[in-house]
Order: sequence, then structure tokens, then C-alpha cells
Amino acid sequence: MNIRSQNPSSPVPSSGQHLATISHEGRFWDVYLEFEDDPRHPSTHRGLLCYYPGDPGDDEEAVRTTVIFIEGSFEEAMRKARGMEDTQLQALLRSALP
Repeated sequence: MNIRSQNPSSPVPSSGQHLATISHEGRFWDVYLEFEDDPRHPSTHRGLLCYYPGDPGDDEEAVRTTVIFIEGSFEEAMRKARGMEDTQLQALLRSALP
């Protein structure tokens, strides 16, 4: 179920590209690839992963990794992110959770 269909007034959890939906510890998580600008390197595409639970609790927010993709093009960053296995996405989520 899409978060927007649960509550149309809820903000979209990420403006990034949806990559996958994974499960972790009995919950489903949507995974997005977000991009961050770096004024020191304007020709690079720096991507990080944003995880948002399918059943968010009160005041629960998205969990984000640090920048893990640094590529010369948007397409290359997307290709590398889409090539990640679910087990890799789950491991990165585990490392980003408090």
C-alpha cells in the first residue's frame, strides 16, 4: 500500500527514485535513491539511500544512509543502485537504524 493512499495529506517520504520494497524484522520498507549536491564537485551525482517503513508509527521518520554512490552521471548512479541485492539493502538499513 502506498503511503499516499493511506493518508492523502501525508507528505511523500522521499523525492527520490523508488528502488525497491524490502522486508526487515517483520516490516516492509520502501527504498529510495536520493541525490545530494556537492558544490565542490558539481559534475558528480552523489546518491544516498532513504528507507521509509510501510507502516510508520507516530513521529517515525525516514532513515537515510550517508552518500554511498558517487558517479559521473545520473544513469550510472541509478544502474548501480538498482543492481543492489535485497540482502545488501537490508544490511545498509540495519547499519542506519538507531
